Amino acid sequence: MTWASLSSGIDTAAGFWLPRQGSTTAPAVDSLFQLITGISAFFFALIVGLLITFLWKYRARPGHEELPSPAHNTPLEVTWTVIPVLIVVYIFWEGVTGFIHLATPPDNAYEVQVLGQKWNWTFTYPNGVVSPELHVPVDTDVRLILTSQDVIHSLYIPDFRIKRDAVPGRYEKEWFHATAVGQYQVFCAEYCGTQHSSMLTSVVVQERPAFEKWLADEGNFIEKLPPEKLWEGGQKLYNQRGCKQCHSIDGSGSIGPTFRGVWGHTVALSDGSKVTVDENYVRESIVNPQGQVVAGFGPPSSMPSFKGRLKDKEITAIIEYLKTLKEPGVSP
Repeated sequence: MTWASLSSGIDTAAGFWLPRQGSTTAPAVDSLFQLITGISAFFFALIVGLLITFLWKYRARPGHEELPSPAHNTPLEVTWTVIPVLIVVYIFWEGVTGFIHLATPPDNAYEVQVLGQKWNWTFTYPNGVVSPELHVPVDTDVRLILTSQDVIHSLYIPDFRIKRDAVPGRYEKEWFHATAVGQYQVFCAEYCGTQHSSMLTSVVVQERPAFEKWLADEGNFIEKLPPEKLWEGGQKLYNQRGCKQCHSIDGSGSIGPTFRGVWGHTVALSDGSKVTVDENYVRESIVNPQGQVVAGFGPPSSMPSFKGRLKDKEITAIIEYLKTLKEPGVSP
């Protein structure tokens, strides 16, 4: 079994206890898993079977005399030592070669930057597009560069059989080669706080032309909006950039202040002062969230800074969206 030879036998249907194979690495991972499971089941059955046999054969009963212990059997002891050692060495070899394969991205792989933060993923493409979902072309090597804004997260794609931690202050790498068009679930596999279980997204694998069109459209969606529709871009950014994880739009309580009806109102800050929610306040809160923290939500604020991560026109679009969020019962 080799990682290269197994990549051709990909099964895109889910198995009895394993998800579908969506990448070139999945068949080799599954084969090693099944090998270890089979070996474990065999020796479990062998040991338990012998245990039950000996318990029955040598049980105490009337008229049965105790037998002397058998003599030392060197060939038997060598056999049951050498065979497990060879099995373990083989499993180790397959495991370490697989690890090296997964840890060594191809040089010409398409690169996507991945940022984990409470509680969402953002994916940044070479042309500057930022998306809450990972879009990739099919039959293409893709390298992910992962980091975290706050605590340790872990990007886990079961169908691709890959998982890698996103660690604050450092960069980790993982790669994959998707083999079938479709949508694949992404989880955070590291407990990262109260909304850990909702830190979900998807990998969308597309044909190359469809991917290129999506990338071009996403890169220009703000510029294509007329001024009266700019708020729609803000709504999209609200859903894409993690705002909705902490700020509700229906007036309900959350980790951060609700956006419902906040525009133009005066809010109390944690330092005892008050401020009116206007363009300058919203911009300052986005680029420097520790500067003016609403009372009851810090300090410090749990919101990361979006300085350099949102363009001026994107911030303007968010401001326009906030203006549409009237008081409950009032239409935008």
